[in-house]
Amino acid sequence: MGFIMDGIDAEAYDRNYNDKQLMQRIAGYFRPHMGRVALISGLIILNSMMDLVLPVLIARGVDQVVANQMATMRLLILLILGSAVLSWTFNFVRQWYTARAVGDVVLHLREDAFTAVMARDMSFYDEFPSGKIVSRVTSDTQDFSNVVVLTLNLISQVLLVMLVVGYLFSINTRLAWMALAIAPFVIAAALAFRTIARRTTRQVQRLLATVNATVQETISGISIAKNFRQEQTIYDEFTAVNEQAYQVHIRQGFVFSAIFPILVFIAGMGTAVIVYFGGTAVLRSDISPGDWYLFVQAIGLFWFPLTGIASFWSQFQLGLSASERVFALIDAEARVVQHDNQPAPPLHGRVEFRDVHFRYTTQESVLNGFNLTIGAGETIALVGHTGAGKSSLGRLIARFYEFQAGQLLIDGHDVRCFDLASYRRQLGIVPQVPFLFTGTVADNIRYAKPPATDDDVRRVAQTIGQGDWLETLPQGLETQVGEGGRGLSMGQRQLIALARVLLQDPAILILDEATASVDPLAEAQIQESLELVLADRTAVIIAHRLSTIKSADRIIVLQQGEIIEQGSHASLMSQRGHYAELYDTYFRHQSPDYDVSGEDLPESLSSGTTFHGRQYIL
Repeated sequence: MGFIMDGIDAEAYDRNYNDKQLMQRIAGYFRPHMGRVALISGLIILNSMMDLVLPVLIARGVDQVVANQMATMRLLILLILGSAVLSWTFNFVRQWYTARAVGDVVLHLREDAFTAVMARDMSFYDEFPSGKIVSRVTSDTQDFSNVVVLTLNLISQVLLVMLVVGYLFSINTRLAWMALAIAPFVIAAALAFRTIARRTTRQVQRLLATVNATVQETISGISIAKNFRQEQTIYDEFTAVNEQAYQVHIRQGFVFSAIFPILVFIAGMGTAVIVYFGGTAVLRSDISPGDWYLFVQAIGLFWFPLTGIASFWSQFQLGLSASERVFALIDAEARVVQHDNQPAPPLHGRVEFRDVHFRYTTQESVLNGFNLTIGAGETIALVGHTGAGKSSLGRLIARFYEFQAGQLLIDGHDVRCFDLASYRRQLGIVPQVPFLFTGTVADNIRYAKPPATDDDVRRVAQTIGQGDWLETLPQGLETQVGEGGRGLSMGQRQLIALARVLLQDPAILILDEATASVDPLAEAQIQESLELVLADRTAVIIAHRLSTIKSADRIIVLQQGEIIEQGSHASLMSQRGHYAELYDTYFRHQSPDYDVSGEDLPESLSSGTTFHGRQYIL
C-alpha cells in the first residue's frame, strides 16, 4: 500500500501557487495573442447581444399576437430568423478563433515545459521517475487548455449576465432586485466546492502520472520481467495503482456532478419566486404579458451564465491544478548552477580538480578534498572497486552534477563560468551501454554533429574498425537500429557510439569502456577504434579492460573517493599495492600472457591450481 500511496504524494519540486499567481502566469501566455483575444472578445459581445435580442423579439411577438397585428408579426419572424443566423455565425467564428488561440497557447506552454525538461541536470532524473515527468509535459499541458477554454467562456457569460441584468432593470426594477438577491446563494454554493475540487484534481493528476510511470517502467523492463517470469507481479502492481486512480476519478466525478445540480436547484427556486410575483403583476396589469414572458426568458438567460460562472470555479480547478504542475516543472530549481555564461573557447583539454567536495545526497559523500590534474592530451585510466568514485569524476567534468566545494578548472577556467552548450560541444561521452535513437545508423552517427554530410558520416564509419563492421549490417549505414538500438548487437552499438564521438572530434573524451559483454571480434574492432578515438585528445577512461589500462598514459587508483596510487602499469605492479591486487583479481585473466608462470600470476597460486576457470602448471 505504501507503493500505491506514493502516487498521491507531491514531488519534491512541487509548489503551491495561489489563484492570482496562476492567472498572472496564464495571462502571460496570452499577451502575444492579444489581437486575436480582442477579436474573440468582440465576437463574444456580438454573440451575447444576439442571445439577448432573440427573447426580446419573441416577447414583442407575443404582444403583437395579443394586439392581432399579424403584419408586424411576420416582420418579427424574419428578424428572429436573422438574429438566430447571426448568433450562429458569430459563435462559429468565435469558436474557430478560440481553437487557434488555445492551440497556440498550449503549444507555447508545452515548448516551455519541454525546454525545462532538457535543462534539468542528471540528478533530477535520478530522483524523479521519467514517466511522471512525461505526464506533466503531455497530459497536464493538455488539461491546461481547459483553463483557456473556460476563461474565454467565462468572458462570454459575464458579458451576457451584464447585458441581461441591465435589461431586467429596464423591464421591472422590483423583479430585477429579487433575481439579484438570489444570486449570492448560487455563488456561495459554488465556492464551497472550490477547495474540495482543487484537492481532488491534484490527486487525479498525480495518480495519472504514477500510472504513466508504472507503464513506462514496465515496458522498458519487459524483457527482465519475462526472464524472471514476473508478468503477474507487475500486473498486480499496475492493477493496484490503476484501482486507486479509478477510485479518485470516481470521487472527482462525484464532486463535479454534484455542484451543477445544486446550483440549478437554487436557480430553479429563484425562478419559481420570480414567476409567481411576475404572474401576479400581470394580473394587476402592472406589466404586459409580453414583458412578463420576456422577464421569464431573461431570467433563464440570467441563471444559465450565472450558474456557469459559479460552477466555473470548481471546474476551473482541473485546469489550474494541471497548470500548477506544469509551472512547478518549469520553475524547478537547477542544482547545476553556472556562475557565468561565457562561450567556451577552443579547448586544449587540461583538467584540474582542486580540493573538490562532492556528494549525491547528504548521506552519501563521494569526494572529500579531491585533487587531480590531467594534462592536455593525456589519457588516464580510472580503476577501483565499485563506489570508489570513478564515474563521479566523469559526471563532474561533464557538469551533469554540482560539486559542493572546491574548483574544477578546464584550461585554467572555472568550469562554472562556461556556457554549458558551447562547453559540451567540445566534450565527448561514450557510456557503458550506449543509447541509440530510433532511426538509421547514419542518423545516430550524425547525432553528434547534425550539419555533417553523408560523406563525412561514411568516412568516419569506414575509419572505425576499418569499416568491416558495416558489412554485417543489412542495409549498411541505412540500417534501422530499432528502439534504443535493440536491433543491433552490443558491439555494433559501441562502434556506432565511437563513430559518433569521432565525428564530433571533442577536446575531452569521457569513456566508460564496456567490452566485457561483446564477442572477441567486436572487442578487437572496438579496441582498434579506441586507439583512433583517443589519439590527440584528453581522455578519462573508466577502465574495464586490461588492454585499455596498459595503453593509458597514467593509471589513477581510487578508493572511497581518494587517490591511493597512480603511475604506469609497470610502476604500479612493481609496488605490489592496491593496483596489483586489483590486477590479480580482475584484470590478469584478460592478458594474452595469462598462461605463463612467474610474477604475472597471483602469489597464492601453486602448481595445478585452477584460477578463472584455467589450470596452471608452475
